[in-house]
Amino acid sequence: MTAQLIAPSTHKFTTQQYQLMHESGVFAEGDRLELINGEIREMSPIGRKHVSCIIRLVKLFEKKLGDRAMVSAQNSVLLNNHAQPQPDIAVLKWRDDFYEEHLPTPDDILLIIEVADSTVAYDRDEKMPLYAANGIPEMWIFNVNKKIIEGYTQPSASGYKRMQRYDQGDALSILPFPDVTFNWSELF
Repeated sequence: MTAQLIAPSTHKFTTQQYQLMHESGVFAEGDRLELINGEIREMSPIGRKHVSCIIRLVKLFEKKLGDRAMVSAQNSVLLNNHAQPQPDIAVLKWRDDFYEEHLPTPDDILLIIEVADSTVAYDRDEKMPLYAANGIPEMWIFNVNKKIIEGYTQPSASGYKRMQRYDQGDALSILPFPDVTFNWSELF
C-alpha cells in the first residue's frame, strides 16, 4: 500500500462567516482585524503619525465636502463575498440612513485612503489590487514617513491603470468633485 500526500489547504472565510464571528464574540473587543481575500488579517498597530494624519484628513474632508459625501474613518467596507477591509478613510456617497442597513459596497465608495507608516508594501501590494479589482474608482496611499501621496485611478481586474505621485506644492481633487481641491501642505 502506498501513502498519498495530501496538499495542505487554507480555509477561505466569507464575509457572512466573518460577520457572524464578530457578532458571536469570537474576537476580542478592540481586535484590529480585516478580511482580505477570505483570510482574516491582523492589522498593524497605529502609530502617532498615522493617527495624526487620519484626524487631519477627516477634519479637512468633512469641512471641504460638507453634505456632498460622507467621510468614514477606520470602518469596514464590503467589497465582495471574501473581502471586508477596514480602510483608514472611505469617502462615501451620501445616504440618509448613514449606512445603518448595510456596510458600504463598491457602488457607494468614491475614494479609499490608506495611511501608511510601516504598511506601505501591504497597502500597495495587497489592498490596492483588491480595491481596483472591485471597481473602487480612486485610491490614495499616504506615506507619512516620506510625505508622499500616491493617487490611483482607472481600476481594472489587474490593478489601477493610472498612478500619480503628489508631493510638496501639488494639488489633488477627488474624481467626482473636481471643484474641491486639496493642497499637499493641507494634507501633511
